[in-house]
Amino acid sequence: MRAPYHIPFWKTTPLIRLLLPLMAGIIIQWYARFTISYLLYCLSSFMLAYLLFYFFSASARYYLKKLQGLLFVLLILIAGALLTWQKDGRHHPKWYGHFLTDSSALLVRLQEPLTAKQNSYKADGVVETVLNGNEKHAAQGKVLIYFAKDSSMAPLIYGQLLLVNKPLQIIRNSGNPGAFNYQRYAAFQLLYHQLYLRNSDWVAIGNPRPGAFRSFLFNTRKHIINVLQKYISNEHQQLGIAEALLIGYKEDLDKDLVQAYSNTGVVHIIAISGLHLGLIFFVLLWICNHMPLLKKSRHAKVLVLITCLWLFALLTGGAASVLRSAVMFTVVVLGKYYFRQGSVYNSLAVSAFLLLCYNPYYLWDVGFQLSYLAVAGIVFLQPRIFKMVYIGHPVPRKAWELLSVTLAAQVAAFPICLYYFHQFPNLFLFCNLLVLPLTTIILYCGVLLIVISALPVVATYLGIGLSFLIGLMNRIIHFFNSFSFSVWDGIYANVYTTWLLYGIIFFLLGWWLQRNRTMMRMAIVCLLAFTGLHLYAMVQLVKQQKLVIYNVSKHSAIDFINGSRYRFVGDSVLKEEGLLQNFHLKPARISMQADDLVTDLPGLKNNGNYWQFYKRKILLIDSAMIFEPKPVPISIDVLLVTKNANVRIADLVSAVKPAVIVFDASNNLWKIANWKKECEELLLRCHTVSEKGAFVLDARP
Repeated sequence: MRAPYHIPFWKTTPLIRLLLPLMAGIIIQWYARFTISYLLYCLSSFMLAYLLFYFFSASARYYLKKLQGLLFVLLILIAGALLTWQKDGRHHPKWYGHFLTDSSALLVRLQEPLTAKQNSYKADGVVETVLNGNEKHAAQGKVLIYFAKDSSMAPLIYGQLLLVNKPLQIIRNSGNPGAFNYQRYAAFQLLYHQLYLRNSDWVAIGNPRPGAFRSFLFNTRKHIINVLQKYISNEHQQLGIAEALLIGYKEDLDKDLVQAYSNTGVVHIIAISGLHLGLIFFVLLWICNHMPLLKKSRHAKVLVLITCLWLFALLTGGAASVLRSAVMFTVVVLGKYYFRQGSVYNSLAVSAFLLLCYNPYYLWDVGFQLSYLAVAGIVFLQPRIFKMVYIGHPVPRKAWELLSVTLAAQVAAFPICLYYFHQFPNLFLFCNLLVLPLTTIILYCGVLLIVISALPVVATYLGIGLSFLIGLMNRIIHFFNSFSFSVWDGIYANVYTTWLLYGIIFFLLGWWLQRNRTMMRMAIVCLLAFTGLHLYAMVQLVKQQKLVIYNVSKHSAIDFINGSRYRFVGDSVLKEEGLLQNFHLKPARISMQADDLVTDLPGLKNNGNYWQFYKRKILLIDSAMIFEPKPVPISIDVLLVTKNANVRIADLVSAVKPAVIVFDASNNLWKIANWKKECEELLLRCHTVSEKGAFVLDARP
């Protein structure tokens, strides 16, 4: 009997063969920064070479088919590079940056309602006109705007046009070691500048001109938030969870509660993703299959399903993970009702291809990466994991099915989670087993609450029940988070260790499924390389002796680091666990593997404002001080000026001779500007932390 013909996976998923070169073109263009003329030259050359094949004989084309295929791949790669170049707003001829001068005024239109922050209001704006004296330049491009909180501030709404008379500030990174690359993140949102405005810096002009569809989305979103605030209790922080879970609104979330969700491995339930859209999809599908007017018409089903899915995706803010799910479900719906059902991997590839064509920068979005990896892991691994254990009873069988889904998603996503978050939730299996069913009930009840909000009595009782369920879920999270071993924190990971981890997983799976010894050998090679990188990092850790002066706005923060131990000198608010420390200091300490806080550090001596770290001498100036001129100034390595000290640089250098003068972020900008002028006049080297990022000095003798 003839063996059945096996179709290779590569041929059943043709879109993957297009997706990979598209991704390669996006990555190459982002890092290589080719000019548009060079890209068009490559495109025309490859296109011409590809078309020449049609002038060859059939036999010649057959023998050269691999070369033709390579040219087609190169065309897709160049298309990805062109899409990346085109998406960069700075390449548009009307980008506002082309017309800016030091005295430019701007006409900026608000693109969204104001969002309240701790000390300001935030909104995105679009520059419509750049005013240079009597010259007007029609322009375009987004800017990030912060309005100072003021009781006299005039109310601003979406669509309002503002005349702004203040210079734009370039969005910069903090420059701290291991810090989040905010400048690149903002650039991927097409944001390159920001404005900090007081009431005297802007004037509202004319009446607002909001877009009809965006106004509908904002008003609907506001209505949902109002309903939730009216009927959901916030006694145990339920309101913020309900808002985040239903529409992705995170402004009312408690930071400590979010950290607890992250530590227990269930933070994905409060970040709108494919899970939420999938639950909405199945409810909509059930409604379409049971409503008399819809169940007989496939066109009506498709229209209702796709419209509702995209409306939900847009209401939640259109995050990359949600858009991925919306595109994928759209492909699934169209395939189900109009075409032959295809491979789920092909559907995933189609959705990724379309999203990257729309916005190539999604490739760097953490949600985009995690959602695709998790779904691919579930599709490929979950059936195989589930079949490993046979359970006859339906209840434990369903529980095992849920656990197998969680385990499959975690296997696929945990290396990249280690890279971005440097932690692993040890109790994620048990926590997901309890929380995911609750999340499903809460989401459905939340949607029902919005629908019946016009019936106050019913909505009140449903709100009470929903508050109880969310409170129960929060208590479960706090219970698991209370264990000291709930999270493995401070894990060292870089790009190379992440790729090697995926190599280990890939080859081990290949060995497990095919019992291929070559796969096992490759897994061992990856494991040895992974171990080698960690051993190298440990050797570097033993040797490291560093002084780090951090960039923390309005604060003074210094770390003396020796191996894995460190001593902190700075503001007391930064010594406590909290948002400031977690955002600014913790990533740096993880990147340098400094995890042992001590009060006595080898090689470190202190006498008042004078510090000596091995052979490095540091003088800290934090108040007005009188220096007596010396015939031969004392040589020091670092002169640190902090806390707006009332000093003149000329007076300082009459007594000490610094190799570098450092101004930290606790100083006012106008004072730093004056000090920098003095340094330039005296030909002294200086480092401004708020402009150049953290100051790092190697203290090894």
